[in-house]
Amino acid sequence: MTDTVLTHTTVLLNEAVHELLQATAGADGAYVDATFGRGGHSRLILSRLSAQGRLQAFDKDLEAIAEAALISDARFAIRHEGFSNLGELPPGSVDGVLMDLGISSPQIDSPERGFSFRFDGPLDMRMDTTRGQSVADWLATAEVDQITEVIRDYGEERFAFQIAKALVARRQERGPISSTTDLAQLVADTVKTREPGQNPATRTFQAFRIFINAELAELEQALEASLLVMAPGARLVVISFHSLEDRIVKQFMAKHAKEVVDRRVPFAEPVKMRLKLCGRIRPSESEVRGNPRSRSAIMRMAERTEVPA
Repeated sequence: MTDTVLTHTTVLLNEAVHELLQATAGADGAYVDATFGRGGHSRLILSRLSAQGRLQAFDKDLEAIAEAALISDARFAIRHEGFSNLGELPPGSVDGVLMDLGISSPQIDSPERGFSFRFDGPLDMRMDTTRGQSVADWLATAEVDQITEVIRDYGEERFAFQIAKALVARRQERGPISSTTDLAQLVADTVKTREPGQNPATRTFQAFRIFINAELAELEQALEASLLVMAPGARLVVISFHSLEDRIVKQFMAKHAKEVVDRRVPFAEPVKMRLKLCGRIRPSESEVRGNPRSRSAIMRMAERTEVPA
C-alpha cells in the first residue's frame, strides 16, 4: 500500500448538484448518487437538502464505502453495489439520479489498483476487488481474437490485433503479463505511432478496465432502471468521460425524449415520451486548467415526464 495521501477533485461539482436539485421536489426530495466515488457530489447534495431530504448512494469500491462511512448524517445511506442495482429501489420513489461515470483520482493514482500505466503495480483494474477476475487473470487464458475484440471495441484502438498477438506471444514465451509497467511497455513496443501527447497504452488500459468491470453493460442497465425509479419531475444527470459512455447516454436520452408511433397499428396511441431533454454542460476553461482530468467530461441532463396512467 502507498503512504501517499490521495485526493480527488470532483468534476462539474456545483453544476451537477444544481441541475439535480432542479427536480420538482427540490431540497425536500429523495435523491440517488449512483456512483459515490469519494463523495464530493454526495456531500454537496446533503448540504443543500432540507431535513426532509434523503440521499441514497451506490458504489462497488470498498475504499468508497470506507469514505462513505465517515458521513454521519441520518439522511444518508450507501449500498455496496454497482449502480445497475438501482432498479431495486421502489418504483417512482426517487426525485433525482446522478451518475458520475469517471473513476476517481485515488483509484487512478493507487499503484496497487492497477488502473494506470504511470505506476508499477499488479494488473488488476477491478472496481470491486472482492469479486470477479483481474485483468491479469483474464489475460492468462484469453485468446488473440478475444483480446483483439476487447481492445478494438472498448479502446477504439486500431492496433488491437497487433497488441493482442503480442500479449499471447509473450504469454507463450515467458508467462502471462501481470504488472502495469510490463503491459505499458509491451504496448509501446507494439504501437509505433500515437497521437501527440498520448501514451501508446492509453486506449488499451481503458479497454481492459471497461471490459473487466462490464462498465458499458452496467451503464445501460442503470439508465433503464432510472426510468423505473424516478418520479414525474425527477432529474437524471449523467457525467461521462469518453465517447463510448457518452454515446450510450445520448442515445438513451434521445430515445426516451420522443413519442413512438407503431406504424403497424395506425390507430393505436403513441408511446408517450418518458424524458424531456435539459441540455448538456462541459467544464469551464478555469476548471480544466485547475483539473486537467476534467477536460473530456460532458454532462447531460433530462427530466422524467408524467408517467401515463
